[in-house]
Amino acid sequence: MKEKIMESEGTTSEPQELPEDIQALGYEEARDQLFSIVQTLERNQSGLEESIALWERSELLARRCEQWLDGARVRLDRALERQQDVPEESSSQD
Repeated sequence: MKEKIMESEGTTSEPQELPEDIQALGYEEARDQLFSIVQTLERNQSGLEESIALWERSELLARRCEQWLDGARVRLDRALERQQDVPEESSSQD
C-alpha cells in the first residue's frame, strides 16, 4: 500500500520544470532564499504544512543553484579550452 502512495506522490526520477519565479532568480538570490528557508526549518517555528511547503521550495531553489553552478562550470571549461588553443607568445620578443 505504501508503494502506491509513494508513486502517486510524484516520486518519479523525471525532474520537474522550475516555476517561473525560481527560474528568474540569479545564483545569489536563490542561495539566499535557500539559506533563509534552512534557518526557518532549523528553528522549527512552522507547522507541518508550512514546513513541507518550505522543504519543497528549498528543493527547487537548490536545483536552481545547481543549474547556475553547472553553467559556470561549462563556461569555465570553455574558457580553459580557448586558452589552451591560443598559441603562447614567445617571451624572447622585446
